[in-house]
Amino acid sequence: MRGTDEAAGSLFSYVDLEERIPARHPLRKVRQIVNEALTTLDAEFDRLYAAEGRPSIAPERLARARA
Repeated sequence: MRGTDEAAGSLFSYVDLEERIPARHPLRKVRQIVNEALTTLDAEFDRLYAAEGRPSIAPERLARARA
């Protein structure tokens, strides 16, 4: 079963990462491109995961963690 792609917020940090990265930093554009690419794969991810069972870590989160 496919898990959700929701941010945990401040689970391990008291500082919001969005506040640490300047608005015009190049990583923001990279993140936007990656998120758009992962959105196009949404249907494929749904097809690959079972409809029942224990939810896994969302593949989008795993892909972002590798980057």
